[in-house]
Amino acid sequence: MTIATTMIIRLDIEKSVASFGDVATGIAGAGGDIVAIDVIRAGREVTTRDITVNVADAGNEEIIRVLSDMPGIKVVNVSDRTFLAHLGGKIEIIPKLPIKNREDLSQVYTPGVARVSMAIAEDKSKAYTLTMKRNTVAVVTDGTAVLGLGDIGAEAAMPVMEGKAMLFKQLAGIDAFPLCLNTKDPDEIIRIVKAVSPGFGGINLEDISSPRCFDIERRLAEELDIPVFHDDQHGTAVVALAGLLNALTVVDKTLETAKIVVAGIGAAGVSICNLLLAAGAGHVCAVDREGILCKGVPYTNEEWRKLAFSTNPEGIQGLLGEAVKGADVFIGVAGGGILNVEHVKSMAQDSIVFAMANPIPEIQPELAEPHVRILATGRSDYPNQINNVLCFPGIFRGALDCRARTVNLEMKLAAARAIAAVVQPDELNELYIIPSIFNEKVVEHVRGAVIEAAIRTGSARRIPPDYTGRQEK
Repeated sequence: MTIATTMIIRLDIEKSVASFGDVATGIAGAGGDIVAIDVIRAGREVTTRDITVNVADAGNEEIIRVLSDMPGIKVVNVSDRTFLAHLGGKIEIIPKLPIKNREDLSQVYTPGVARVSMAIAEDKSKAYTLTMKRNTVAVVTDGTAVLGLGDIGAEAAMPVMEGKAMLFKQLAGIDAFPLCLNTKDPDEIIRIVKAVSPGFGGINLEDISSPRCFDIERRLAEELDIPVFHDDQHGTAVVALAGLLNALTVVDKTLETAKIVVAGIGAAGVSICNLLLAAGAGHVCAVDREGILCKGVPYTNEEWRKLAFSTNPEGIQGLLGEAVKGADVFIGVAGGGILNVEHVKSMAQDSIVFAMANPIPEIQPELAEPHVRILATGRSDYPNQINNVLCFPGIFRGALDCRARTVNLEMKLAAARAIAAVVQPDELNELYIIPSIFNEKVVEHVRGAVIEAAIRTGSARRIPPDYTGRQEK
């Protein structure tokens, strides 16, 4: 499955040797579609042009090879809109107040700031009202499990973390800062996060490999008094549960009786299984490369050992093919192409398939659609996108607003039900089981549900002035 993109190619065209017509023919022959032409310089002998080209495959280098081999053509530079959007980074810090004179300076910095610092020294809780702490989240990664790219390092993870910070701000008004750590040592990661935590109201762990991520999150949640949330685990699980609740309603099945197969038992898969069980699922089957998790097998992964005792009540053994026979639901967070048409055909009538691996799903949607009732993916170019963006902005908005100590299980379940409730009963259908990430009601609904759950479970330290305890349905 290819990923379309737009390239911008700067060319020097030697007029006596080549023409723009030669360029256009070469680009078209290599599979490109010219959408814009800009003349940068027009000399007597050489013309410099920027050619904007749509290409079907982001990794397609054939166009550049063809142009480079053409007489009279020099490829000066190649970029694309994605790279241009990242030049110099995507976020910045902007002061709330201008500093125009000495009086302004004395208030925001020395000497006036000393009074504020002393007030916080006497009562640390005042940091929530007198600093940015109350609206700030640290986005922390070690770069070991970035998107589908794997262990690419802290520097390479930075563009992803900046994007995450943008989403926090645009969707929930939260200031988020990337903290890309140049260490893979869990103890050191925990020590660093604890050391910087006074400046933040919450910690969003991101793209930390499994199984290390489980212990890192657990220990930080135990040792800090601010919410710690590993989005790759819990954000994925919350949105998957939200989509599944609505999908089951469409096909007239229940969470308690549906046979659910979860493939890919890493960070997201473990959390999905646990959240499904907590929500009342009675028949969850967890499958990884080694096969179906079964009781009695001495797994080295502690999370697998736990799941083996709480899942697969029928005691099914074997690989994915055995697990999906007669299954009502398949949820994939594994990798592209692991599910085939025969697997899907063997599922129960009115089956539900969530092929969430991104960018290449567990099965190509075009292959699955004729054989399933409801299909969802992790991609934005198909209906029913299961996207973490539906979860983490509202989760943190609610947690920050009520100064929650943690993001507990009840808050996650409440968030999932709130996301599902955004889709009204008269809107619900096979192609619309989950709201768009741009639906403005999502953050509002999730925030309210999270605050209510935090108050009910004792996690909240504050009731927001505008909170009524009731959501707009």
